[in-house]
Amino acid sequence: MASSGKTKELHLVMFPFFAFGHISPFVQLSNKLSSYPGIKISFLAASTSVGRIETMLNSTASTTVIPLTLPHVDGLPEGVENTSDTSPETAELLKVALDLMRPQIKTLLTNLKPNFMFFDFAQGWLPEIACDLGIKSIFFTVFMTISKAFVTSWFAHDTPPTIDQLKKPPALHPITLKTFQAQDLMYIFMSFHGTPSVFDRLIKCFNGCNAVLIKSCREMEGPYIEYVSNQVKKPVLLIGPVVPDPHSGELDETWDNWLSQFPAKSVIYCSFGSETFLTDDQIKELSLGLELTGLPFLLVLNFPANVDSSTELKRTLPEGFVDRVKGRGVVHSGWVQQRHILAHESVGCYVCHAGFSSVVEGLVNDCQLVMIPLKGDQFLNSKLIALEWKAGVEVNRRDEDGFFGKDDVFEAVKSVMKDSEKEPAKSIRENQKKWKEFLQDDEIHNKYVADFVEGLKAL
Repeated sequence: MASSGKTKELHLVMFPFFAFGHISPFVQLSNKLSSYPGIKISFLAASTSVGRIETMLNSTASTTVIPLTLPHVDGLPEGVENTSDTSPETAELLKVALDLMRPQIKTLLTNLKPNFMFFDFAQGWLPEIACDLGIKSIFFTVFMTISKAFVTSWFAHDTPPTIDQLKKPPALHPITLKTFQAQDLMYIFMSFHGTPSVFDRLIKCFNGCNAVLIKSCREMEGPYIEYVSNQVKKPVLLIGPVVPDPHSGELDETWDNWLSQFPAKSVIYCSFGSETFLTDDQIKELSLGLELTGLPFLLVLNFPANVDSSTELKRTLPEGFVDRVKGRGVVHSGWVQQRHILAHESVGCYVCHAGFSSVVEGLVNDCQLVMIPLKGDQFLNSKLIALEWKAGVEVNRRDEDGFFGKDDVFEAVKSVMKDSEKEPAKSIRENQKKWKEFLQDDEIHNKYVADFVEGLKAL
């Protein structure tokens, strides 16, 4: 405290990876913190993303978005500065560009002179720069703690784990993974274009930072938070689940009119986000599974930026499907008002990939969760929610390749929608109610944010 009685200003710099799945939690964190007096935030972003980020941030004088210039990288098209603008393969080149930005970031930090630098998994080189400049660095991990526990359980190993070892990770006992899930998670240990693997980057992040910030809380993931704390041997700060503010504005009239013709809690909403793309087989089986339920549904299918969505829909949807479900089923490609749709009284089931933000949106809107995790942390989130929280169901998949059929989709939806008065649907509903109440308890979440701000001041 200064002698005038005023709190000393804290200047925070936010630097997420160039993907909106990472940018959004950094924005949510900024919005929570910017309401505190004496906190100033500088948000670093690729120049093409600045406009969109500014619309997501609370418009306060204390928050500024600073555009970054991505260096040229062979193979990375001009103007591609975010994972949503490119294919998963080309997206790896964004890490190459990021690594070449060290001098630019060092100059920026030298001029900004912040107290704290909040950084993401890909910037393992950042703590060293921050330390040289006398800036505290906070590694903000945007995934659930169960993912961090999974990764940190291999820190003491000299060689990458095998598929069989990944299927039985020590930190997750007694949870086990299927073969196709372990194969997907091997990505963490792979290097692309001569750059460090995700695992190597994470080790540098954990070892170099002054503290780790987790977007979770002890009520949700207590044992995993304890495990990660013991593994990283650094101060671990918690911000809570960072639930988005209630949506504002009205649902588009077209969607509202269509949904309103169906009874309360009868419609299935199915979406996997803007950057997760289903295979042809998955689209076919998912569509047929939704048709089998006999329930009304809205299916949102997205495709990579370099293909025509309407052509892909015609190619991938089963023959005659659109005609057969006319009147009760709609297939859409592109952006929709997801939070407004989930909040509509007719929507009762949310089929999703188990991304944590999606799970939270489903729970706070009383939607039955049916999960088809497709990559990375989604597999672990789904285990936590289905097996430990018992607040949703996961669609059954084949062990070796993750194949699911129309009957698997039908059975999962049926278990929570048509058998709602039987077990386990009744228990799932009770657990969902408990988590909804927790996620909407502003007092608990505000205390997490207040404790976090005090933790920053103590650092």
